[in-house]
Order: sequence, then C-alpha cells, then structure tokens
Amino acid sequence: MKNKTKQIQLTICKADTSTDITLPMPESSISAGFPSPADDYIELSIDLNKELITHPSSTFFGRVKGYSMKDAGIEEGDILVIDKSLSPKSGSVAVCFIDGEFTVKRLKNIKNNLYLIPENPEFKPLKITNDNNFQVWGIVTYVIKKM
Repeated sequence: MKNKTKQIQLTICKADTSTDITLPMPESSISAGFPSPADDYIELSIDLNKELITHPSSTFFGRVKGYSMKDAGIEEGDILVIDKSLSPKSGSVAVCFIDGEFTVKRLKNIKNNLYLIPENPEFKPLKITNDNNFQVWGIVTYVIKKM
C-alpha cells in the first residue's frame, strides 16, 4: 500500500469553563452485569470541566478530521482536549502547527531530529527541518469519542 503524507486536520475551539457541567455519577464502579437497585438513588455528581481541564486558560478542544492516528485510538470526529501549558516530550501526542496546518501526531526525538509519527502504517513519519514553519501548539490530554 502506498504511504500517504496528508496529515490530520483539526478544528480548534477555546474551552468554555465559565459554567459547570455537572452530571450524575454512580458512587461505585459501573458493573457490566446487572444494575444495582441502589443506583436509583445516586447522589454524587461529576463536573466534566473540572475532570478534564486542569489549566482552563490554556485548554482548547479540537475535532479530528482524518485517520493518521487511528492506531492510537484517535479517529475522525473525535474531540481532543488540548493543553497548551504542558511541555512537549518525546512520546507525547501533540497538536502541531506545521506549514500552515494543524495536525496531531506523536512526537519522537531520534538522533537529535524531531519526527511527527502517525499511528497508522498507511502514513509516513514526518521529519521536522529548518525549512518547516513548525510549532508544537499543545499536548493532547484526553480524547472524547462517540460510541
């Protein structure tokens, strides 16, 4: 199969943490068997803003378009939680701005060279050179997906 070089594209949105997103949550773990009658009396709640966003002023959401990260569990339509305040490290999944486009890839340092590594064998790794207009824009902290 021919290796592709097209990168994932993202639509980026600022995280709105001005409201609470409080949802009911069971006190115990969720059973894959029969539900407990006690679950009818759930009183705990979870706020998704507090659970998913550590640094509100530097957190953004991005909707994925493309399949170059499918083997990392990141697929078209997924929503990424991206924290711009985190430092990039080799092995991190990062949102990068390269040559005018956003992409999400795994960062990898190999012999003092930076590569953007796709998680799909149909796509080629991309070596970052001085010719690229490149910036690590943020680090992916969560992936939200529809089941």
